[in-house]
Amino acid sequence: MAKDSNPEEEPVFRDKRRIDPETGELRDPGASVSAEAPASEDAPENASNGDEALSDEDEALLAETRASMQEEVEAAQAEAAQHKDALARLQAEHVNYRNRIERERAGDRDATVAGVVEKLLPALDDLDLARKHGDLDDGPLALVAQKIEGAFEALDVHRVGEVGERFDIAKHEAIAQLPSADATEETVVDVVQIGYRIGSRLLRAAKVAVQVPAE
Repeated sequence: MAKDSNPEEEPVFRDKRRIDPETGELRDPGASVSAEAPASEDAPENASNGDEALSDEDEALLAETRASMQEEVEAAQAEAAQHKDALARLQAEHVNYRNRIERERAGDRDATVAGVVEKLLPALDDLDLARKHGDLDDGPLALVAQKIEGAFEALDVHRVGEVGERFDIAKHEAIAQLPSADATEETVVDVVQIGYRIGSRLLRAAKVAVQVPAE
């Protein structure tokens, strides 16, 4: 029996493993060809990049992920701005509260001092009368008067009413008016009774005689 003139073709093995068994390195995707058959020169140059190109689905997923991340960043920035505004409001409220408490404390202090000074006004009037008579120029009473006046100054208590100053209805009570041809404005010419104030709070207006321009 005659043998077949065409010898049986040997099987072709194609190694498609991505990892080179000898070197352990990642093979080029375009290199997975038959050990015996070289890669065709007519193959497109970008064939090896087939696995690297992103599909439309992957592109859409990537765009969606970026949009989501941007939304999260913007939301975090908005929340941070809200916290900053809230902190600024709290700080302003704290400052206002502290100032109000300080004003209330100062008002309570002035009210307490005013109550004490008002009870001492008759004694202060006696000291002022003694001063007008020259009894406070020297002697033990002068020393007592100095100590009392020093204590009142420490408490921000001050006398109101001086000869020569302009008449001010806010702190003077005119009990006499003296017309004068030389007067150009209402001026205090005599202090009948000293007034007192605590800070800017008037305890008692000064009773004064006022020189007024003659008509």
